[in-house]
Amino acid sequence: MSTIDTSVSADVVQKLSEDDCWDLLQREQLGRLVVSVGERIDIFPINYLVDQRRILFRTAEGTKLVELTIVDQVVFEVDHVDTTSGWSVVVHGTAHTLSTSAEIAAADALALRSWVPTTKYNVVEITPHEMTGRYVQFGEEPER
Repeated sequence: MSTIDTSVSADVVQKLSEDDCWDLLQREQLGRLVVSVGERIDIFPINYLVDQRRILFRTAEGTKLVELTIVDQVVFEVDHVDTTSGWSVVVHGTAHTLSTSAEIAAADALALRSWVPTTKYNVVEITPHEMTGRYVQFGEEPER
């Protein structure tokens, strides 16, 4: 259950608890994955699924998978806005490709489907090490 205070208040930016962050992550399906190899930083939009406090996504062979294999430390970000408020959750974690038949079978049983109509055999799990979130209320800028 969410503890986000959506009432209008002087505190227009709220830090979110880890439970609130997980609750919000479960509501969305699109996030951004940040990977870094050497001096290159890449960001990829991915559709994802939250299952048992881990983030899962499918990917095909390519740049994203190669970079995750070289450096497994990632940042994952999801946000949402409406007409009066917004929120953002940032996850720092470790990514690894599921490899055992049991892990793959469990992932295949979930509703994790790629939005792009291509075959993606690789399932990647992000295990969070740090999670932060902010909820903000929109409004007029106060006088300076």
